[in-house]
Amino acid sequence: MKKGLKIALGIAFALIVIITFGYLFKQSRPSKVEYLTVQPEVRTIERRCVSTGKITPRNEVSIKPQISGIVSAIYKQPGEHVNAGDIIAVVKVVPDVAQLNSAESRVNLARIEMKQQEAEFNRQKQLYADKVISTSEYEASHTTYLRAKEELQNAIDALQIVKEGVASRSGSYSNTQIKSTITGTVLDVPVKVGNSVIQANTFNDGTEIAKVADMGDMLFEGKIDETEVGRMSQGMPVELKVGALTGLVFPAELEYISPKAKEENGTVMFEIKAAAHVPDTVLIRAGYSANADIILERRQDVLALPESTIQYEDGETVVYVRSGKDNNSWERRTVVTGLSDGLWIEIVSGVTADDVVRNGVKQ
Repeated sequence: MKKGLKIALGIAFALIVIITFGYLFKQSRPSKVEYLTVQPEVRTIERRCVSTGKITPRNEVSIKPQISGIVSAIYKQPGEHVNAGDIIAVVKVVPDVAQLNSAESRVNLARIEMKQQEAEFNRQKQLYADKVISTSEYEASHTTYLRAKEELQNAIDALQIVKEGVASRSGSYSNTQIKSTITGTVLDVPVKVGNSVIQANTFNDGTEIAKVADMGDMLFEGKIDETEVGRMSQGMPVELKVGALTGLVFPAELEYISPKAKEENGTVMFEIKAAAHVPDTVLIRAGYSANADIILERRQDVLALPESTIQYEDGETVVYVRSGKDNNSWERRTVVTGLSDGLWIEIVSGVTADDVVRNGVKQ
């Protein structure tokens, strides 16, 4: 019995020794590393910067009255199309008492003067018919009478302007008719019938009757950080993404970069503007928020590799290219890189489209 136990213990010990040596031998052997690979691709690489802003009409005007008074009628509402010269609203004049008295007095004096000259002309006319006075005297009397008649008409017109804002013989040029100065879309009519309005003059901007804009010519207005503005120039292509129109991208062209910066919350910013090319089938509303992708540089149809394949060793930019059929033979190559968009980088030289490049370790 004791002999059998000794043999069993010996066999167990021998198995333990064999298993231990086997495990240690396996651990001492180098493990086989498998790498991820990628081949260079022909791609278009762009370097961009983003500006936030809004879409506004290039030509937006504020329509203001040339006479003070009360709004008596409004003919156009926001969203309606107007042509230059269309009547938007009508203002009823509230006459000033002093001006009214002065105008009425002028009419009375002009009427007295006209009656006197008319009587004098009738006498001269009879004397001329009797060949008592010369033709020159008759014509002088006729001219004086016509002047008095015209002065009376001017006084009556002035009284009508004070009362109503327009004379009867110049109704088409009435200041009481507030007309659009451009062709476009009515954006806003901030007044209502019955509101008092003030005319635009050197001391007052005047009351805004309406705001009209040409919605066919839109601009992107945004701001860009000073770190990016040095690489920008007029004429650069821009892609506009409007927040309210998901999935749509509109081409634009950078046309203005402010020569002076403005500081906002400790950051130096420059104003930029880009002309937006919006199809007629798309409705753009003034004030839409938008993002502008400004294409600073572009390389079309160039050989490119993912940024993760690039390594920097001893001051050189290198990649590892597979040199055999298996996945363990790699050749170190120095490459010349170009433009990068953060994910892909342009390869100027060093590899070809047929090379297989190492791109990390397979997990």
